[in-house]
Amino acid sequence: MTKIQMVTPLVEMDGDEMTRILWKMIKEELLLPYIDLKTEYYDLGLEHRNETDDQVTIDSAEATKKYGVAVKCATITPNAARMTEYHLKEMWKSPNGTIRAILDGTVFRTPIIVKGIEPCVKNWEKPITLARHAYGDVYKNAEIKIPGAGTAELVFTAEDGTVTKELIHTFKGAGILQGIHNTNASISSFAHACFQYALDTKQDLWFATKDTISKKYDHTFKDIFQEIYDAEYAKQFATEGIEYFYTLIDDAVARVMKAKGGFIWACKNYDGDVMSDMVSSAFGSLAMMTSVLVSPSGVYEYEAAHGTVQRHYYKHLQGEETSTNSVATIFAWTGALKKRGELDKIEELVTFAEKLEQATLKTIESGKMTKDLALITSLKDVTVLNSEDFIKAIRATYEDMNV
Repeated sequence: MTKIQMVTPLVEMDGDEMTRILWKMIKEELLLPYIDLKTEYYDLGLEHRNETDDQVTIDSAEATKKYGVAVKCATITPNAARMTEYHLKEMWKSPNGTIRAILDGTVFRTPIIVKGIEPCVKNWEKPITLARHAYGDVYKNAEIKIPGAGTAELVFTAEDGTVTKELIHTFKGAGILQGIHNTNASISSFAHACFQYALDTKQDLWFATKDTISKKYDHTFKDIFQEIYDAEYAKQFATEGIEYFYTLIDDAVARVMKAKGGFIWACKNYDGDVMSDMVSSAFGSLAMMTSVLVSPSGVYEYEAAHGTVQRHYYKHLQGEETSTNSVATIFAWTGALKKRGELDKIEELVTFAEKLEQATLKTIESGKMTKDLALITSLKDVTVLNSEDFIKAIRATYEDMNV
């Protein structure tokens, strides 16, 4: 069989723990037999990040800018325990956060819908995509513990020395303070990425904050979105027959629960962090959720929405059998291959990726699945497969489809 030829490489970012094991299996069983796979490889495993003082993460993001499409395995964001476990020089930052900052990207997370795994919210018929702003707010905060009585002020000193002050609170006793920020440039990039992704996927776009309470901070988000939409996207949205609207975050939550799905819900950083987990859990499993980082310049980085599956990795190291769900990681590869095929006009590559997704879903719908799905499926008499056998079953389904 002639392998599908690629022209431009994907940026391949390898990762950690159980997802690293699955990564290798997916390549060997589902990709390399069918594609002359071209990648520029970066090892983002924690040990190699430590060896390179995290330069490898920066290099992988710069390569993504160069080639336009990347696929990333889940990676460890170290805490104190990981410092000891991996003998780290320092507590390296989240690779995802570093890559997001360099690419100026917005994260879009979408549930993978499969028959037999019904959403907890019964009226959800189509996926709900969460668009999460990936800069600032509480994730770039400054915090102080207040020991006792005193006055807290917000102070800004301009380049010309002009000082602006705002009273925060007069403390009568101990308390806490938090300062957060964002930039107009980052909010604008977020807005452009959301509008472009909505046009690309032909879906309605919702945006929600709490501007009635936060009359300057959140209201700035609302204003920038509306200004950019009116100036650059309103006509395109009308042509495509899709809608953009703004509402309060609490109203959006109420609407989402009664909606049928099939739209993009844009949220500020923290809201998007929380709501994407809520949506993925309600649709079935975080292991069944795709994640793509999109920059306003048209750069794409695909990954699974979940972590490194640490508990299964420790079982694997002890020689125990695991039943780890690889669907989101498979869809990270297929998403990247489809985009690479679209950009390079390689129809065969796009078709292959689409068929591999179909084979993955068809395998589950035939009753062959990993343990996490077996616990929540409505299908009867299912077969629970281990990590490797599930991937092999997908290969068998793919080959049956292409006989």
